[in-house]
Amino acid sequence: MSVVTEHLADTVRSDDGGAKRRRILRKGGSYAILLLFAAFYVGPLLILISASMKSLPEFFKNPTGLPESFSSDNFKEAWDLANFPKFLLNSLIYTSVATFLFVIMSVFVAFPIARGYVKGAGALLTLYVVALFLPPALIPQFQLILNLGLYNTRQGYILLFLINPIGLIILVNYIKSIPKELDESAAMDGCGYIRFVWSILIPLIKPAIATVTVIHAIGIWNELILANVYLTDDDLYPITKGLIVFEGVYGSDWPKLAAAVLMLMAPMLVLFMFLQRYIISGLTSGAVKG
Repeated sequence: MSVVTEHLADTVRSDDGGAKRRRILRKGGSYAILLLFAAFYVGPLLILISASMKSLPEFFKNPTGLPESFSSDNFKEAWDLANFPKFLLNSLIYTSVATFLFVIMSVFVAFPIARGYVKGAGALLTLYVVALFLPPALIPQFQLILNLGLYNTRQGYILLFLINPIGLIILVNYIKSIPKELDESAAMDGCGYIRFVWSILIPLIKPAIATVTVIHAIGIWNELILANVYLTDDDLYPITKGLIVFEGVYGSDWPKLAAAVLMLMAPMLVLFMFLQRYIISGLTSGAVKG
């Protein structure tokens, strides 16, 4: 009897050991995949940082290698050549004003669509989804801005960014997760529509607002095509237009361009770091409610 018991115990220990090894292998495989994805994302950024520290001859000699001596001269020269103070201020104005107006208007539009308080709410949401797959109507848009007298103006350029279907879709889907009983309770207490949206709804959908803010702001900040089409005055150029100075007739000054790109991405990186806790909260909250 004792022999059988010992044999069973050995079998159980063997099974436990095999299961433990399988768990370790699965965990190791997961970490390997994550490291591979991280290398794809972090690798180009590290190459960009390395290039920004090199001189132009050193870059052409070894583009992907480590710099022989770390120097910040490229950042100082890129700051002056790209006229960063003026163009950066323009980009901050365009991004902050357009994003604020878009988010506020989208919340007031998304709420009745999400609740079905307007006729054809489902059809309206479907139109926004369809708009995701349509190309931008650049020619009619250009004619409209031109006829309104808003061509080559700050106001006209900001108006171009007051529509973004993906932002409204995110807000509609998140508002649907808010209990409708809040609307009825607020109405019984005499709370008006604007007050309800501003004082009650917006605090409840902060994660969705943070996500939409980051997506919309990054799109405006990195925009170059619309800036080339609608702005011709140097005083109105965003910072993305300033990067063109590094493209010459006989080649490009890649180290200074790399330094300028790093400075260009810094404000959006700060914005993301500031709002990431709300974004993560929104993602986890949506997962639990789903």
